[in-house]
Amino acid sequence: MSTAIGLVLGFAADRLFADPRRGHPVAGFGQAAASLEKRIWRDDRPTGVVYVVALVGSTAAAGIAAERATRRSLPHTLLTAAATWAVLGGTSLDREAAAVSGLLTDQRLVDARVQLTHLVGRDTSQLEEPEIVRATLESLAENTSDAVVAPLVWGALAGVPGLIGYRAANTLDAMVGHRSPRYERFGWAAARFDDLLNLPGSRLTALLAVALGDDRGGAWRTWHRDAAGHPSPNAGPVEAAFAGALGVRLGGTNDYAGRIEHRAVMGDGPPPTRADLDQARVLARRIGWAAVAIAAIVAARGGVTARR
Repeated sequence: MSTAIGLVLGFAADRLFADPRRGHPVAGFGQAAASLEKRIWRDDRPTGVVYVVALVGSTAAAGIAAERATRRSLPHTLLTAAATWAVLGGTSLDREAAAVSGLLTDQRLVDARVQLTHLVGRDTSQLEEPEIVRATLESLAENTSDAVVAPLVWGALAGVPGLIGYRAANTLDAMVGHRSPRYERFGWAAARFDDLLNLPGSRLTALLAVALGDDRGGAWRTWHRDAAGHPSPNAGPVEAAFAGALGVRLGGTNDYAGRIEHRAVMGDGPPPTRADLDQARVLARRIGWAAVAIAAIVAARGGVTARR
């Protein structure tokens, strides 16, 4: 039960306090990863595999050691709560999306473009309001899976090592897993491993979007019809389910610093508006609460089974 209670407490802490502005452990991990990259980088896949194994493996090992040092219920609960709070990003994600929406409401288009860079890697400098809304909604959908549901899934299945090991892998994907001349080969392992770890979380997120959205039939239909057109095996189901649940159309052309991607259109509705973005924030929060409830139940049942 200590894992289940710790997941709930950590989720509540994220809702109350969001991410710390300074001294965030994920930022510290990112600095260490960047330092190691400078030392060992080579333009090949084997070096990238070593990079991922070293960083994710050492992080998960630290989680195992921490759990072994906190065998009693209360210390283990507090450890799990702290780790959960450290790896979740749902409240910060919601605040970033709300900030973009607020700037658009105030007709501060230039500021909204700058704010959007906190959420997406695409070039935002020329985007008009419809494209800003679309980019924000797509990021909100994808990161509800990456920053909320997936870590809770791994916390329920593998405790503290699962929580921090998942976040390490996801951070490496964000740092080196994208397509560029420098990372096309070196970042291959980070991208593929992150895809693998996010498979259960993304499917659960899509299922919850279907169950908790306003248009269940539309969410289910859009997911199974349109998700495969997305280049990401995990972002596709989530974004498609959100599009169907909200009755909007996502996808289209994105500019990544001169690299143009023409992504498949998902959904049958009109392009999303600010009102749709606000509804997407509500849906994302519902999914977060449902995910932590499911994670707690899975963790509690796993503990009972282990004791038996």
